[in-house]
Amino acid sequence: MRTTLRIRRAAMVFTAIGALALTGCGDDGGSGKGKTGGGSSSSEETPSGVSLPKLDGEKISVAAVWTGPEQANFVKVLKEFEKRTGATVTFVPAQDPIVNFLGTKIAGGQPPDVAMIPQVGAIKQAAEKKWAKPVGADAKAQLDKNYSKVWQDLGAVDGTQYGVYFKAANKSLIWYNTKAFENAGASEPKTWKDFMATAETVSASGVTPVSVGGADGWTLTDWFENIYLSQAGPEKYDQLAQHKIKWTDPSVKDALTTLAELFGKPSLIAGGADGALQTEFPASVTQTFTGGDQPKGAMVFEGDFVGINIAQTKAKIGTDAKVFPFPAVGAESPVVTGGDAAVALKDSKGAQALLTWLASTDAAKIWAEQGGFISPNKALDTAAYPNEVQRTMAKALIAAGDAVRFDMSDQAPQSFGGTPGKGEWKTLQDFLKNPKDIAGTQAKLESDAAKAYKS
Repeated sequence: MRTTLRIRRAAMVFTAIGALALTGCGDDGGSGKGKTGGGSSSSEETPSGVSLPKLDGEKISVAAVWTGPEQANFVKVLKEFEKRTGATVTFVPAQDPIVNFLGTKIAGGQPPDVAMIPQVGAIKQAAEKKWAKPVGADAKAQLDKNYSKVWQDLGAVDGTQYGVYFKAANKSLIWYNTKAFENAGASEPKTWKDFMATAETVSASGVTPVSVGGADGWTLTDWFENIYLSQAGPEKYDQLAQHKIKWTDPSVKDALTTLAELFGKPSLIAGGADGALQTEFPASVTQTFTGGDQPKGAMVFEGDFVGINIAQTKAKIGTDAKVFPFPAVGAESPVVTGGDAAVALKDSKGAQALLTWLASTDAAKIWAEQGGFISPNKALDTAAYPNEVQRTMAKALIAAGDAVRFDMSDQAPQSFGGTPGKGEWKTLQDFLKNPKDIAGTQAKLESDAAKAYKS
């Protein structure tokens, strides 16, 4: 049930993606008329084998934290569902932490039909609170046909299937401004030692080497997780993810000590620690790829989805912007994956039909063709991806099968691993500000984790 993908070399190319108004998906004012697939038959079966019911007049709401281009691409997936079923689907913008958002909606008697949940721990909470509804037979059939066991297990709680993982992410890439690298005479590093040397080389050229989106605590958890996985290894990673070892363990001290090599040198971070803590993730990307060869930062760490933010600048991926795998701290470079799962919150025909659709290859193909997306659907033809490097990354994810591991903070209870201003997010922000206090950081992480895991 734990996922990590190991990839030696990876690069992503994305196409620019249009914007989207925060409205429902229907083009006809919500009538559901004039759409293909809403005809006289009770269901429609495509060559891929997904059968969807007739849903004329049914209204379905879907909540997700996606914004901008990600939301726009997801809505394209929902629009095709509308065409095939006759239903009207409305996208509901949600906020992190999504469990709190959903709790408010449920308390008010207006839960969305389906929620896209980005944390394994949050799926477990939704199931324990009796909010989540088990996946129906049709959706389960699609999962059995199209998904490796690990991705099914990630959406299950105590043996009952609740989630359909629709979108995966490679969260272990470092993107860089090629002009800044060329001017500095820098090359792509393969190890952490080389990475730090490269940062010093870029700094000596007059450009701050690393852009950090510290205002969003989840980016800092990803820094830690990549270092920890590579340095401590997958067995320890699993143990810490399940809180079977404490955050006061020496392996955590080692990882924080390594991370402090970067965080402890403010001159290597755009704006220093204070500036990083005021920089949100999207800005950490765009400031790396604006300003020509004099950006605010020459490198930025995060997943394949960085390409979406680069597309909002004038930089061209493959020329102005390139990428290398997170450097190896231990024997191998890590790649941590994340993902978003669809969970039904209402016992309705429409909610279950949407889960069935999202588990199909047809749905995955729509977003895959847009770029900025990796599907855990093993039946998806990789020809759907827009370029060879993205196809290579998708093939590697599928080939890893059940040997993959998932983002650690997303496995934790949300109060510890997924809440702004609390738990791991807040403690690592404090660590960015004061990276010398490794023991204090460990103690605070363990205190918060112990409460969250009720251990």
